Amino acid sequence: MSGNVGWDDEIVLRKRSDHAKVTRSSSDINAARRAGAVVSTERKVVTNAGHVGEDFRRIAKLAETDEIVAPKAVSMDVGKAIAKARIELKLNQKDLGVKVNEKQTVINDYEAGRAVPNQQILGKLERALGVKLRGKDIGSPLTFGKK
Repeated sequence: MSGNVGWDDEIVLRKRSDHAKVTRSSSDINAARRAGAVVSTERKVVTNAGHVGEDFRRIAKLAETDEIVAPKAVSMDVGKAIAKARIELKLNQKDLGVKVNEKQTVINDYEAGRAVPNQQILGKLERALGVKLRGKDIGSPLTFGKK
């Protein structure tokens, strides 16, 4: 070290640089405001809105309008196809629910036409029952691979 440093001088080995801290909690933001720090808040904007699912687009459209719109439910054709295939396999609603890892009430809602369509659940039901429940030819046997 150089000779001009005295015993009472303070030597700083590392100094933290003042950089912006990103936080998501409101308690950190409020603490910074109480301490007198400059606080800037920004909202993250979804830049790739084209890849947002159908449900989110429907919710966004509902947020823009003031009218009340009921969510669409599965058609009765789907419910009848589920019930017919289930009876042919000699399954009750509870057994089918266990087979597709869903509650018996979910199966009941789909058969009654009250359920909001969920593609994952419909896919599981299609595989378990062996019938098409989406698209054209609802109720026809499910074929795997090439025709």
